Amino acid sequence: MSADKHQPHVLVLPEDDANRQLARGFLLDPSVSARRIQVLPVAGGWRKVIDSFESDHVREMDRYPQRFMVLLIDFDSRDDRLTHAMTVVPARLIDRVFVLGVWTDPEELKSKLGRPYEAIGQDLAKDCREETDTTWEHDLLRHNSTAIDRLRDRVRPFLFQL
Repeated sequence: MSADKHQPHVLVLPEDDANRQLARGFLLDPSVSARRIQVLPVAGGWRKVIDSFESDHVREMDRYPQRFMVLLIDFDSRDDRLTHAMTVVPARLIDRVFVLGVWTDPEELKSKLGRPYEAIGQDLAKDCREETDTTWEHDLLRHNSTAIDRLRDRVRPFLFQL
């Protein structure tokens, strides 16, 4: 289902299929408003996420001021990945763009948690909805804490039917 462009909404741009499955699991939380979030097709790599955001989505975010973007990438244990990703985000959009992902890759997170991607996604949604960090505090996810705090402040009021 597509998000309503004229209402506050979130687009999620996943790097690969594993990230797409995590995002789809997030949508399985029954309190998530399906008309307020859309998972886009897989970009095919973290650089392609960045390139697609820069070439396609910046212009669309200007056109739709109530749009938020989540760039869902693998950090591949690289400290500079977030910095590099944020360099393409124009200052005027910085409050509406969030770069999130597993510190290594989703496959390792799935293995360490012993749960399928969709279940992990549901756990992440529950944490966002309930403002807890049970799953987000995992070693492979805690580097997202600043972005998660910003994301909760901005999208929780419209994304969840509380």
